Amino acid sequence: MTEFILSWTEWVGFVSALIYLYFSVNQKIWLWPMGILSSVFYMVVFFDVQLYADMVLQVYYLVVSIAGWIMWRHKQVEESKEKTKIRVVNKALLINLSASFIVLYVILAFLLIKIPPILNLASSDMPYWDAFTTAASFVATWMLAKKMMEQWLVWIVIDLVAMGMYIYKGLHITALLFFIYSVIAVWGYLSWLKDYKFQKTVLNTVK
Repeated sequence: MTEFILSWTEWVGFVSALIYLYFSVNQKIWLWPMGILSSVFYMVVFFDVQLYADMVLQVYYLVVSIAGWIMWRHKQVEESKEKTKIRVVNKALLINLSASFIVLYVILAFLLIKIPPILNLASSDMPYWDAFTTAASFVATWMLAKKMMEQWLVWIVIDLVAMGMYIYKGLHITALLFFIYSVIAVWGYLSWLKDYKFQKTVLNTVK
């Protein structure tokens, strides 16, 4: 029965995550409701296989999906456009994002090692890799909510590392999802880069 439930939740998470990714590449605001749906189901999946940081990450995704939905909607109204402006990361922000990642990584790795025994839970598998993908995902999701183009580059790294983790854990459907993620992240970056160049051309023309 447990395997059936896990398989069902993983499949729902898989399908909704693919739809989320499609909307994300095409800069559609409906990516956020699909992100909410995917997060809810993957909370169950990751708890069952003791990937606690990934489970907590889904809670974060849930919160950011709600916030992102509100922010993108506000920008749509403000700019009177379906597709709002794409932003890029400057040097100062890159330093801040890198520092945030390092701090999050250290905290998460520590918690993944120390907390499960205190709560009488099974030890976290691959705590350092789990902390790496989770910390990077925190940063990348915030970048997506702010509509920063470089978030795709971060996701490519995350997806490839996560794919290896899920193969190891026997989550083959999810590993396939993250392989697709990594391929589409490349497409997403190229698509956003094209739109960003067009956006710059239009702004320069207006000036």
